[in-house]
This record gives sequence, C-alpha cells and structure tokens, in this order.
Amino acid sequence: MDIQSTIQSLREELNQHNHNYYVLDKPTISDFEFDQLLKKLQDLETQHPEFFDENSPTQRVGGSITKNFNTVTHEHRMYSLDNSYSTEDLMDWEIRIQKILGNVDLEYTCELKYDGASISITYENGKLKKAVTRGDGFQGDEVTNNVKTIRSIPLQLKGNYPPKFDIRGEIILPFSGFEKMNQELIEIGETPYSNPRNTASGSLKLQNSAEVAKRPLDCLLYFIVGNNLPFKTQFEGLETARKWGFKVPTQAKLAKNMQEVLEFITYWDVHRHDLPYETDGVVIKVNSLQHQDELGYTAKSPRWAMAYKFKSEQVSTRLNSISYQVGRTGAITPVANLEPVQLAGTIVKRASLHNADQIEKLDIRIGDKVFVEKGGEIIPKIIAVAERGNESFPTVYITNCPECQTALERKEGEANHYCPNFYGCPPQIVGRIQHYITRKAMDIEGLGGETVALLYQNGLVKNYADLYDLKIEQILPLERMAQKSAENLINGIEKSKEVPFERVLYALGIRYVGETVAKKLAKHYKNIDAIANASLMDLILVDEIGDKIAQSVIEFFENIENRITIERLKAVGIQFELVEKNTQVSDKFAGKTFVVSGVFEKFSRDDLKKAIEDNGGKVGSSISTKTDYVVAGENMGPAKLEKANQLKIAIISEDDFLGMIGN
Repeated sequence: MDIQSTIQSLREELNQHNHNYYVLDKPTISDFEFDQLLKKLQDLETQHPEFFDENSPTQRVGGSITKNFNTVTHEHRMYSLDNSYSTEDLMDWEIRIQKILGNVDLEYTCELKYDGASISITYENGKLKKAVTRGDGFQGDEVTNNVKTIRSIPLQLKGNYPPKFDIRGEIILPFSGFEKMNQELIEIGETPYSNPRNTASGSLKLQNSAEVAKRPLDCLLYFIVGNNLPFKTQFEGLETARKWGFKVPTQAKLAKNMQEVLEFITYWDVHRHDLPYETDGVVIKVNSLQHQDELGYTAKSPRWAMAYKFKSEQVSTRLNSISYQVGRTGAITPVANLEPVQLAGTIVKRASLHNADQIEKLDIRIGDKVFVEKGGEIIPKIIAVAERGNESFPTVYITNCPECQTALERKEGEANHYCPNFYGCPPQIVGRIQHYITRKAMDIEGLGGETVALLYQNGLVKNYADLYDLKIEQILPLERMAQKSAENLINGIEKSKEVPFERVLYALGIRYVGETVAKKLAKHYKNIDAIANASLMDLILVDEIGDKIAQSVIEFFENIENRITIERLKAVGIQFELVEKNTQVSDKFAGKTFVVSGVFEKFSRDDLKKAIEDNGGKVGSSISTKTDYVVAGENMGPAKLEKANQLKIAIISEDDFLGMIGN
C-alpha cells in the first residue's frame, strides 16, 4: 500500500473508532491503542505534508488561534421556538395548526430540549466545512476550528448524503465533565464555573482551539436544513443523520397523536433527572416536512414546532434588601438581594421583582423568606412569600430616581416607573451609548461597556455622537488603556460608519424599536428623514407597527436634542439611508400577491418565492381576498385548496408559473 493510501486508511479507521467511542458509546479498542494509531498518522502526515487534510482526525487536538471570530450570515435563518407551559397551551397550538392545514391526521416528533449552546454546522461533499453560533438567528460567529475539536461531531460523513446541507444542534457539557472541570479549579484555588450551559457557550469563544479540545464538550444534533433532502419527515431525518455518523439522541419518539405527546412529556418530566446533561423541556415538531412547509413561520418562530417547558425548580431563601436599577430608557427595575442559594445549577444572589405592582401584589418585605424560581430556566424571580420575617414592614416603593434624585413618573397603563431625566441621568446616558456600540447595533470593536462608563466619567462623551470626536491622546490616560488598544478603539469607531441603516436605526435606542421593528421601518421609509417626518397615522399603517411604537417614534424625533445628535451623526458619515440590493429582473408581477403551497419538481419552495419577488410580486403566507394566484404543487394543503376555491382565486401549476415568467 502506498503512503497516501496508508494515511487515508488510518484516517478512516480512527474516524470509526471516534464514532464508536463518542457517538455509540461502544469502544472496540483501548485508549492506548487509539493513541498509538493517532501517533502513527501524525508522524506520516508530518513526513508527507502534501497529503494534509483539514478534516484529518489529527486536527481534533486543536492549536489554531482565532483572535477575532468572523460574523457570518446564516444561509437558513435559525429561528427561536415558541414556549408552552401547560397541556392547554399544546392543545391550543394543535387547533391553530389544524385550522391552517385543514384537520389532517398529524404525527409529531418529540425530542428533549437540551440546554446548551446552539450551533449550525455546514457540510459540503461529506466534509465539515463551517460551524456558526446561533447569534441573533440571522447571523452568528464562525467557530469552526473550535467545533472541530469536539469528537462526537464527524469531520467526514458516511453513506449517501446530499452535496451540501446544514445540521443544527446543541453543544453541551455533560454533568460529569462539568464537575471534573470544577474540581480541578477548586484544587488550584480558582473560582469554579457557574453552570454547564454557560461554560459550554464560553468554550466556543476561546481563542486557542487547543484549550477547547481539553474540555469534555459534546454535541447533540436534531435538525437538518437544505435542498432536496432524502427524507420526508422529521423523524426520518433524525434516523438518517444517525446513519451519516451524527450523534442524535435516542430519546426522540414518533407520536401518533397529541395524547402520545403528553405521555412523552409526563415520562420525561420525572426521568430527565437521570440524564447525564441538562434538559429543560420537550420540543414537539409536526413530523411531515410537507406540513412544516405549509405551516411556515411567524416573524420569530416556526408555526410547526413548540417547546414545552418543564416546571421551574424552586427554592426558598431570605430577602436581605431591595435595590433599584435605572435602565437606558429610564425604566426603574427593583432587584431583590438574596441570601445566596443554589438553584438549577447556579448560585443565585439576586432576583427580579419586576415592578411596584408585583411587590404590592405579593406583599414582599425585607426580611421575608421567599420562594425563588428561574423564569423559563434563565432569569431568577420571586414568586411568593414563604415565611414572614420578624418585625417586617410593608415595602414602600421609591419616589425619586436612585441615581439623579429626579421625581419618578408612571404613565397610565404602564407597569414601570420611569426617571424622566433623559439627558441628565448618568445610567441612562451610559446605557444608551452602551446599547449603541453592541454587536447587533453598531458593533464597535475595541469598545466595551466598562470603557463607555470610563469615557463618560472622564467627561469625554455625553451621547453616542461624541464617540466620533474622540482622539487617541484623549483616551490614552484612561485606566488599562495602552497605545494599541486606543488605536483599536478609534479604528472600531471609524469602521462603524459602514454599518447599514437598519442597524443604525436600532442603535439609536428608540423605546420599543427593537431589531425587527427597525428593519420594518427602514425597509418602509428608506431613510431617517422620512421616518422623522412621518405622522402618527402614517407610522401606525406600517406593517406590525402599533400605537405604542408609533407614539414612541414621534416623541423621539420631536426632541430637539435627538435631532441635533442625528445631524452630528450624519455629518461624520453614519449610514442613514437604506441600501437595497436590487435583484429584480422584471416587474411582470407588480401589484400581484402569490401564495405557494405543495411540493415542486423544478423549484425548491424558497427558489419559487424568490422568482416571484424577482419579478416584482409579493409572497403571502396565507390565502385571503388580496391573493391573486396560488401556485400549487403536489400534495397541496387541503385547507388552502378549499379556501382558494371559495374565494375563486386562480390556482396555477409550476409549469403555468414558468410560462408566466417566460422561462
């Protein structure tokens, strides 16, 4: 056998042993024998660098350094899931989807919801090509080198796989590995990690992949996305992924009806504590991929999936004091300072009290023993008083801002108190600038929240426009600021001038204008002046913009200081106009709305929708009187067919559509 063949044979053998050990949990050789084979391969690869392969088993030990993780746009968006907490929630969900599909017989795939760091891994021609964190669902950080060190993730697939696809999963840290890591830290006098999930997530952003390789991370895969996939259901997809070499949890079950879904939930609500890793619920998915296509997505979540969250763990502890925080919008948040207590794998010292109404409703008093739970397993909150403290007095909510002493206001119909000192209250000023520099907003590299606070305290910035006037010599005297870091900060500020308008609009920090709303406004109005001059009624008529958001936008632009700030930002070159990529090839479908339903031969559903938009048309998610055409493929949803016929809407085939675009 020649050298290249020997190297390839060793790689295949080691890949199989990795799979046996880390995926199947059925090793067939000892660790010593594995290490000997690996060393033999390493020696051969060193002697023959012409046969280097980035996906060789020898590359799993890491060693590459990543100083800056590139932001990558997901080819297929990573949606979040809607949550349910009761049987009634799930029944209501089934009624909603049956209404769309037309009372068809539904099967569901039930999978445990693992508490880890979400990841999307791209494979091309069977090789691991790219791994990207979830990020905001639209884009995330590329962490390919670090993910390659996780031994349960195959570098080379087996069997018959598509030329390209993405697979989604959770990178987790099993309890045993987490405890071992913490024990090692305790032995050397270091602070142990707080919980497995955060430790797994943080591991993905370590700069040295060799350090990641030392951590006992695992990866559980659960969903494949791509074109022309060789299966028709979610459950078949899980079985297929397992055959290709992925570690797919065996707990997943195919449920024939909602009753079987509820039985699965009841079983795992008890037995989840026997699992070797954290899980906080069950994900229920409509099994048929065709039905998933028919149901589609809301702005944030797939309609065909629902996460059932197990009841949160509760503990009792003493309330020592209440402090009040001021947010960037002036909202006051009361915070409970607690006697430290262990809760759901973390030490909890503080919990949210939400607002004055909640404190009054629960009659929470300093010195009380209170019940604490993690809301949705994330943010601790007080849910009830367990035992009244000795000599307790009713809590009197503060009347003045704890930072600037301004009298607080509370608008009718709102739960929160607000400090109205928008331009003079330090936490609001600093908070707005800190929001402005975040990754989802202006993404100013080299500038963090602590540095913003330092800049403000030293009188260098009073609003985000001041950032663009900073000079290196002004920031060098700041604490922990060296020449290189000062240069990086200035360069990061300069680069932020390239950020697109929709993110700039979000960065301005207009109350109630989050990422999604900012994109809607930017797309509708195209530039900042059009938004600034829009009337209340104009804004309300924009898709998904309600009274509250519209009023907030009006108030923001009525403020003279905000207008002055925007003019200053314009002067330094910030992008206040939408740059649209024009992919339109014709306006044949201008003013026409299409609904796509069924399975197609010549187009994928996404390509069909793109062809409609490229020719000036609009794609609707459901059939209504505004629909002009329904493009019907094989197995069109019966509910859509019935509604189209009732409304006498033209139903066209894939070939009819091709004829309409003249192709």
